[in-house]
Amino acid sequence: MVGSSPRAPEPDGRVDTGPSLWLVLGDKLGDNAQVEIIADALGWPRQRKRLRFLQRYAVTKPVFRPSVRHVEQGLSDPLVPPWPDLVLTVGRRPSMAALWIRKQSRGRTKLVIVGRPRRMLDRFDLVIATPQYRLPDRPNVLNLDLPLMQVDDARIAEATERWRERFRSLPRPLTAVLVGGPTQPLILDAPVARRLIDMIERSPRAGEGTLFVTTSRRTPPEVVEALAESLPTGGHLYRWDPAATDNPYSALLGLADRFVVTGDSISMIVEVARLGKPLAIFPLPVKSASHRRLRKLVAGLLRPLADGEVGGGVLRPLSDALYNLNLLTHPRDFSALHRQLIERGLAVELGDPFPSRPPQAPDEVARVVGRIRALMDRR
Repeated sequence: MVGSSPRAPEPDGRVDTGPSLWLVLGDKLGDNAQVEIIADALGWPRQRKRLRFLQRYAVTKPVFRPSVRHVEQGLSDPLVPPWPDLVLTVGRRPSMAALWIRKQSRGRTKLVIVGRPRRMLDRFDLVIATPQYRLPDRPNVLNLDLPLMQVDDARIAEATERWRERFRSLPRPLTAVLVGGPTQPLILDAPVARRLIDMIERSPRAGEGTLFVTTSRRTPPEVVEALAESLPTGGHLYRWDPAATDNPYSALLGLADRFVVTGDSISMIVEVARLGKPLAIFPLPVKSASHRRLRKLVAGLLRPLADGEVGGGVLRPLSDALYNLNLLTHPRDFSALHRQLIERGLAVELGDPFPSRPPQAPDEVARVVGRIRALMDRR
């Protein structure tokens, strides 16, 4: 059996410490953190393969296929044999390289991806899917209730001590408003930002305490200005700055009494939920083009048939073929995560009373580790 503890010595005296493991990582820190959480829990020795991508793919997306043509070779860690037993990866561009690695190993390397493959769902040995990705039920899909994100207690504690005196004089309760930015298919523009502040002011007990709004890397300048203009008397606004050395975000996680988070930011929502702090989610309006609505409708009609809910799954091959041709997508649904949190009592929708004592958020890491160990036991 493969485990985190070393096996008995081999005849030549070596000790097998488990499968050889590569973490194939991109440039998104939140994505990479989820892979690191799994690797830490597995306890197997690992190599990190950090990839940088060609500038022309900074905005445009490469065609999804097993390939490293989109990788900036001179700035990336080398992908050379001996090929690993297992690859953990996340994201579109790193997973293309992971598929290429599997091809070079002649199929020996097992692939585990966090999130939603853009195509080729069946090429991955395990897909770890979170609620915002509505993936079908398959033997190689593990659907989680919450994303794999953990709280950095040391970071929060250090920031809390640095900011404690600056926050001491602010009237309580201190309400932290964490603002993300637009992302397909969600809209966050100036009118939406003004509506956010208006809804907070009309919420129960809105006139109490202090409002502290902080923006992020993805917040557009016009949204920042709309927030500044709409801020109530006594409110505070932190404008995110890449050069700043004293961002209050981590301190707010430790010192704020309650939180409002825009619905686009999965990482901020989950971090607050895992802290057990009162949380209200501000869902963003959806921009849906006609072709996207059609694809979503087709996906909704095919899913019950493909997953066996109706007709024993007779249309599963058709569903998979359309998905691999990129004619059918499993859309990203932020509201699915919101619903999970609200149903569990971990959050409310903005406008409803804050929960007084949110329960403990579930820890999904053990489920993931168990599936990966079982996968590698079958080698």
